[in-house]
Amino acid sequence: MRMRTSPGRSALLVLSTAAVLLSGCSLVGSESDGERKHDKDVTLVTHESFNLPKTLVEQFESDTGYHLRISKLEDAGALTNELVLTKEKPVGDVVFGIDNTFASRAIDEGVFSSYAPTLPEGADAVELDGDGDDALTPVDSGNVCVNVDDAWFAAQGIPAPRTIDDLTEPAYKDLFVIPGASTSSPGLAFLLATIAKYGDDWPSYWTELMDNGAKVVKGWSDAYFTDFTFSGGDRPIVVSYDSSPAFTLDEAGERTTTSALLDDCFEQVEYAGVLAGDDTNVAGAHAVIDWLISPEVQAALPEEMYVFPVDASVELPADWARFAQRPEQPVGSEQTTPEQITENRKAWLEQWTEIVSR
Repeated sequence: MRMRTSPGRSALLVLSTAAVLLSGCSLVGSESDGERKHDKDVTLVTHESFNLPKTLVEQFESDTGYHLRISKLEDAGALTNELVLTKEKPVGDVVFGIDNTFASRAIDEGVFSSYAPTLPEGADAVELDGDGDDALTPVDSGNVCVNVDDAWFAAQGIPAPRTIDDLTEPAYKDLFVIPGASTSSPGLAFLLATIAKYGDDWPSYWTELMDNGAKVVKGWSDAYFTDFTFSGGDRPIVVSYDSSPAFTLDEAGERTTTSALLDDCFEQVEYAGVLAGDDTNVAGAHAVIDWLISPEVQAALPEEMYVFPVDASVELPADWARFAQRPEQPVGSEQTTPEQITENRKAWLEQWTEIVSR
C-alpha cells in the first residue's frame, strides 16, 4: 500500500517511516515480544504506510478506553507472510492493510476470526465474496495504474504513452520502473492487470517489457521516490495509483504534472480483520475495526493515506475531485478472481520471477 504523498511532504514522510522501521516500534506505543501491558491494550498490525492524525488516535482511546499500539511491517505482502507464519501465536489483535491480492491466502491459512460490523454506505460493493466474507472488513480502495510524468515528456518532445501496450515500443526503452510482484502489493496488482488483459500471452508481454529496458525494484517507495522522474529519478513511467496525480501539482496548484493510464488499472481494496488466537483482545479488535470505518477516519484517509474511503458519503478533497480520476472499469477477468489468484499465485510469481531475472 502505499506511502503516497504530495511533493512537499515526500521527504518528511519517507524519513519518518524509515525511523519507525529502524526503531522497530510503533508510532503510538511499543511493546516487547510476548509482553502484553494490560487488558486494555489493543495491538494493530499494519503496513509501513499507515498514518492517521494523532487526534483521531487519542479520540479512539478516549472513547473506548483502549490503549492503541501500532506495529508496522513493510508491505501487504510482507504483512501477509508474517501473519501466516505467526498464526499460532499472533503478533497482534487486529490487522489493517491486507488487500485483495493477498486476502485469500491469509483466509485459507486460518489467520482471522469472523466479524461482521455494520458497513458504511457503499462499502458492500468491495466486500469479499465466498467463505471468507466475514473474515475481513473493507476500509479503503484505490486502483493500481501506470503513471506518466507528462511534464518530462513535454520537455523532451516525446509523446507520452497512452496504454500499457505502448510500453514495449522502442520510444519508451529504459523509461519504465516497476515494483516487484513478489515483494510489493502494487507490483503484484500490476502483474494481475497484465494477466487480466493479455490472458495466456502475459509472459510474452513481460518478456517484451524487460527486453525494452523495464526496471524492477523491490517496492513502490523505491520506484516512486527513487527512480520516478517526478522525484528526481530518470524514469518517467512508474506503477503507482489513480490518486497519485492529485499530489503532483505544479507550483500554482492549477494542474497536475502527471497522469494515470486509466484503461489498464487493477482495483486494490484494503481490509481489516480480527486475528485468531487464544490471547487475542477480541473486543479491542472489534473496536479498532469499527473505528477504521467510522466517518471521522474515513474522511481522513484521502489526505493521510492517499486512498479512497469505502464510505461513499465522504466528501473528497477538492484536488481529488479535480485530479484523482478513477477508471470507469478496472481490468478484470475470470483469471484474476480471488479464487484464481489463490490457485495460480505461486505459479504466476515463479514464471514472472524467471522472466524478470533473465
